[in-house]
Amino acid sequence: MLKETSKILAKQLTQDEKLRLISGFDYWHTRPVERLGIPGVMMSDGPHGLRKQSSGENAMGLGGSERAVAFPTAAGTAASFDRALLQALGETLGGECRSENLAMLLGPAVNIKRSPLCGRNFEYFSEDPYLAGELAVSYTQGLQSRGVGVSIKHFAANNQEKRRMTVRSVVDERALREIYLPAFEQTVRRADPWTVMCAYNRLFEGIYCSENKRLLTDILRREWGFQGAVVSDWGAVSNRAAGVAAGLDLEMPASHAFHQSKLRAALESGELTEEALTTACERVIYLALRAVAAQEAIPAPATDWEADHEKSRVFARQSMVLLKNSGALPLKAEQRIAFIGGFAKTPRYQGGGSSHTNPWRVVSALEAAKTRGLAVEYTEGFGAKDYEYNPVMLRRAVELAANSDTVVIFAGLPDSMETEGADRRHLDLPPCQNLAIKEICAVNPNVTVVLHNGSPVRMPWVEDVNAILESYLAGEAIGDAQLDLLCGDYSPCAKLAETFPLALQDTPCYGNFPGAPLTVEYRESIFVGYRYYETAAKPVLFPFGHGLTYTTFAYDDLVLSDDIIAPTDTITASVTITNTGNFDAAEIVQCYVGKPNTAVFRAAKELKGFAKVFLKAGQSERVTFTLNPRAFAYYHTGLKDWYCENGTYLVMIAASSADIRLQTELELVNDTVVPQLYQSDLPNYSNANVHAIPDAEFAQVLGFPIPKAKNDTPQRKNLDSTLEESADSALGRLILWILPKAMPIVKKIMSDLGEMDQIVEMVTEMPIRTIAFWSSGMMDLKMTEAIVSLFNDEKQLRAVGTFLAGAARGIRGLFKKQ
Repeated sequence: MLKETSKILAKQLTQDEKLRLISGFDYWHTRPVERLGIPGVMMSDGPHGLRKQSSGENAMGLGGSERAVAFPTAAGTAASFDRALLQALGETLGGECRSENLAMLLGPAVNIKRSPLCGRNFEYFSEDPYLAGELAVSYTQGLQSRGVGVSIKHFAANNQEKRRMTVRSVVDERALREIYLPAFEQTVRRADPWTVMCAYNRLFEGIYCSENKRLLTDILRREWGFQGAVVSDWGAVSNRAAGVAAGLDLEMPASHAFHQSKLRAALESGELTEEALTTACERVIYLALRAVAAQEAIPAPATDWEADHEKSRVFARQSMVLLKNSGALPLKAEQRIAFIGGFAKTPRYQGGGSSHTNPWRVVSALEAAKTRGLAVEYTEGFGAKDYEYNPVMLRRAVELAANSDTVVIFAGLPDSMETEGADRRHLDLPPCQNLAIKEICAVNPNVTVVLHNGSPVRMPWVEDVNAILESYLAGEAIGDAQLDLLCGDYSPCAKLAETFPLALQDTPCYGNFPGAPLTVEYRESIFVGYRYYETAAKPVLFPFGHGLTYTTFAYDDLVLSDDIIAPTDTITASVTITNTGNFDAAEIVQCYVGKPNTAVFRAAKELKGFAKVFLKAGQSERVTFTLNPRAFAYYHTGLKDWYCENGTYLVMIAASSADIRLQTELELVNDTVVPQLYQSDLPNYSNANVHAIPDAEFAQVLGFPIPKAKNDTPQRKNLDSTLEESADSALGRLILWILPKAMPIVKKIMSDLGEMDQIVEMVTEMPIRTIAFWSSGMMDLKMTEAIVSLFNDEKQLRAVGTFLAGAARGIRGLFKKQ
């Protein structure tokens, strides 16, 4: 009914109305058409907490947002391996959206953690596509059950912040289908997301995701059956006409008529058809009508912000991973307990950028200890933002540690090291923290380190400390949740959704991240995360799926429903789990599938099932996993479909990717003869030797020639060019000279966006057109084209005149608004 109504309304729009409708009304609203009764609806950032801003405020954090509960970020909630938790988180956020009259929340973010250096990893679930997909489905179903839509993002292969707006992700089809697309696919097929947000980067054939027909129409709609609207990431649009034709429905934020003239020209020339434009309008209208209908059908719950704060506490304690414990935990009330580290008083509970929320009420570990009456002595030792050590602070910390029974050091990454727009440059904690941990361990054997970070860090002191609790960025109730676990009120129960490597050089994409000026090559193909470490037998600091509790579990009696199957069969694997310790706790049981003696390169094992089971001390429970044909298949690029190879498979039940407790074999019988996948041997891929992939092997796996990574000579500038690329012009050099000197002013306003050099780097890597979009209409198309002419040293006087005339128009417009 709503779709038919959307079609009828779209046909009644004038061409002018159509061209306006497919662009946002402002930063956060779709455009209404009052003449036809088409409503405008509001959306907000915040996969893990609302970041609602009023209409006049922009999307990059300039200005505040309304108070809302800050929940644990996806890096943490993924470690819960808990579908019900993600469903509950979605429901809670959906209820808060309703109380704020929001129709859509921009999340979940399901990009794969290709490298631990990605500055936005705290917002992403996992290195594993199955886990990411399962959790995204639950989150989406939960949030949309409250009459609020999701925008699953960033579609697709957007796995870094460096040059994210221009870089081409050069990735082979198998890796796309097996690693980078499944979380999107499963959410689309099973949860019907209202919108999908396209990414900034280029993908197939070097075409921007925002105008990539193969991505937005052929795969998303025709293969997966997507029924909603495709929304651009903010400022991701290059060629709007090509985007409409490819399947991009709604451009965000408002483009302020930036594309209008080119859209009209495309319609006149036939490059863009009226039918394609009308279809985009239908989808935007359907989104608005769907939102209104859902909110009328589903009563808005009354939001109790304090109750939601308590939910954040529950979610947080189920998302913290006990990495090591040699007896220091749980703490005992009679002990002399020292808390050391700035994070004990000023916890880091969220990352920087578009997901940064204005929290309802933050609770630190020190505050939580005081509330529960736990006697602790505190000294800072190092500040939460410090890099270099302060000898006086360190001496006080060592003295306190030496006179305490047990020490808890609250360490982590500063805000500036994990933020949207900039990647990390190493895996290290600040030097002052590593030094403090080393010195304190020298005077006290009972040291627990509590980490605050959104992605893996190196731990040169791992053998020296007694216990490690990985808190991740656990939301505003972080302190209470930490004390719940440290004091033994509850047992930790989470497990790592990503591998912690020993060194950056060990990561599979090392040497190919973040890439060159034009491209980033995914030479490791399918060998991402534990798929690489397990296949290559590479030692790690902590493996995927690792996490301890305050008890022990036994795994027994693995039984398959069938041990000879066909390619179309679905089977079950059942196992008995017993809590053999003295503490009630939950265990996360993992099911992996592997194919020995495979004809094509494959990972040694792949996660195909997981279950979280809570058991009282001494209790047992039978856990069953369902394995469908996809669990045994790889993507065959010749068939353009999934294929189950004939032969023996291993079904493994595990406590982590490196801790296989039980395994058994089954035979899959498939007599179908298929084309050879690769034309010649691929010795480096076959041995997971990903750091030595020659061009010939990579090109064969790609199926096309390796694209040029950088330009050998200066290129003519256009709207997609960056300030970085414009350094060969006089104007470009001038701007690049001014930027670092202007950044201190910007930093005062955009305090959550990282260090000064990171901000400069982010701005210089933006396309010229994107900088214009962030101007809220102050820079129109003619002004932007004038800047491009100046960068090309063409028609200098005319370009200057055009720019000044446009600036005058913008200033007059501002006065009229006032």
